[in-house]
Amino acid sequence: MKIGYQLKQVRERLAKGLVDKGILRTEKRNFLLFDMATHPVADIRSKDAIITRVVSLLTANTSTIPPSALDKEGTQCRVTRAICLVCAAYAASVLDNALGRLTYEDREAAFQRCDEVLAEFSCWPFGSGSGHGTASGRRREATRIAMGSTVPSGRESILGLLQEVKREMNGDEDLGFELVAGVLEVLSKLDSLL
Repeated sequence: MKIGYQLKQVRERLAKGLVDKGILRTEKRNFLLFDMATHPVADIRSKDAIITRVVSLLTANTSTIPPSALDKEGTQCRVTRAICLVCAAYAASVLDNALGRLTYEDREAAFQRCDEVLAEFSCWPFGSGSGHGTASGRRREATRIAMGSTVPSGRESILGLLQEVKREMNGDEDLGFELVAGVLEVLSKLDSLL
């Protein structure tokens, strides 16, 4: 019963937290007979910064993560937070708004890359979802490289993300990262649950 009460209040608690941080503001709106509180964006720069982070992370073609895709310096687990942001936006179907300024091909590639990121990080340990970490996956990649084709640039950026997250973990099998994988797994199956 306590869990049900907490889940009902999630939206209000999140909105209150964002109002306290100055990102949203509270307004009273009249909807026919009812006065309801709405929470429009107060600081458009925060929204633009988040959109820039999402677009930079999903359009990166190399294994290095662009600094513009990460939160400010000194933030704990910056890469993991960026991955969670992108995956949550993808699962909530609001990624279309963020990727609206890209061309059609770039937008489709970004959606594909986000789907791959979600697949890699929605299983524990991270990176065990695609099969590329196994010996047979490495052999298939080596065969493609030997035949003259290279690993797709999107895959290279996913491997870079994987390396950076493992570096953030510092070799610890922290339960917090396992919890992140569990939440991302739920997000990956959200469409089938609803």
